[in-house]
Formats: sequence, C-alpha cells, structure tokens
Amino acid sequence: MSVKFSVVIPARYGSSRLPGKPLADLGGKPMVVRVCERAAASGARAVHVATDDARIADAARAGGFSALLTRADHPSGTDRVAEAAAQLGIGDDELVVNVQGDEPLIEPALIAEVAAVLARRREASVSTACHALREAREIFDPNVVKVVLDARDLALYFSRAPIPWARDAYAAAERVPPPDMPCYRHIGIYGYRAEFLRKYSTLAPAPIERFESLEQLRVLWHGYRIAVAVMAGESAPGIDTQQDLERVKRAFEA
Repeated sequence: MSVKFSVVIPARYGSSRLPGKPLADLGGKPMVVRVCERAAASGARAVHVATDDARIADAARAGGFSALLTRADHPSGTDRVAEAAAQLGIGDDELVVNVQGDEPLIEPALIAEVAAVLARRREASVSTACHALREAREIFDPNVVKVVLDARDLALYFSRAPIPWARDAYAAAERVPPPDMPCYRHIGIYGYRAEFLRKYSTLAPAPIERFESLEQLRVLWHGYRIAVAVMAGESAPGIDTQQDLERVKRAFEA
C-alpha cells in the first residue's frame, strides 16, 4: 500500500554551535537543499522548509522547494512543524514527517518507513525510529538517546541514561553489555498525525522532558503513543559541530 505523507523540514538560522548552518555549502548546494532532495526521494507527496529566516527560505525556493516563514520564538522543531502544518492547511488525518534540517545524508527509505509505521499503527499519534546498540561506549554516552520498546514496538521511555539497565552484567566494573540485551538508539526523525500536531503545542512541558532535555517525552507524559520503526542499520549522523560539517563537506566533494 502506498502511504501518502508530506515532509516538513524545520530549519533555524540561529544554531548555537553553527549559526547559518542550513546555508552551509555542500558540493555546490546549501545544506537545506540537500536535505530537501533526500526527502523528495522518499516518495513524499510534498516537501516544505519551515524557517525563521528569509535567507533560508530563499535558498530552498531557489533549489525548487517550498518554504514557509514561521515564528522565531518556537521552543522546539515540533512547534515549528505544527505552525507550518497549520499554514499549509494540512488535514487532520494526513501524515507529516519532521526531517531535521541538519541531516543531508539521511536515507530516503528511513523517511518512508517512519511514515509507513504511523499509517499502520492507528493507536499511535507519533512515529519515530531506532536501531540496535551494541557498543558500551555508546550505551553509556549521555549524548546518545536510548529508547525502550514494548512487545508491539511502541515506545515505553526515552533517556540519555543506559536503559535498560543490565543489573547483573553491570555489577562488574567492566560493565559489558549482554549480547542479547534489547538496547536501541533513538533516531531523531518523527512522523505525526496532523491532528496531533495541533494538540502538541497546547500540551504542558513534562518534568521528565525538562530533566532529560528530550521533547518526545512530553508525548508519552500526556498519554499518547509513539510507534517505533526498528531499522536494520545505523542512520547517517547529522551535523552538530564544525568537525561534522567538514566531514560531510568532504563526502559531497568526493
């Protein structure tokens, strides 16, 4: 069955680490256009950039993509996507996938699967993705967000802590993860039912969200379900630092 969905790419100019990041040149095109191209290859019916800066909007349009100017004071990418969906008049039953604006190497198949899992799971308001973790270094890294799933691949919790905690294995000083432990790394992509997007900005922030600094915890705190696509391999990393940017520039130049 073909799944119909739109992609909205939130893109802020004022990144704390890399201001103007969406306009960084990657092989002759701005990063925001590279992300749009990957999204368009996913089979999305439409791709829109939601930004707070006219320079980013102009770059997206010059690359042949739709762009909307949104408020500058949104606390999260989800809030920006919600405003864009309202501006576009997207119907309540339609699916919207939020692709981060700093992921020019994202796999189109990942975007399509996040939309497909939400289409299949009518009990879920949101969808996302993960892949298995095996390395202790990553499991114990607070910058790597982990997710625990239930028997139906619905999210139980997201955390920067090493979850689940292998009590017996971690009792030893080495803390070697058991090979059969179901530990998953969250991939930061989201699908939403447009009806839920309209609700999201009315939901009060959750205490657990504030302490973990993870906005998806607001969804679980208020009783909504998140369906998770378990991917076979790792996703391409996004661009958070100057070193990341240089690495991706070299990939496009090659």
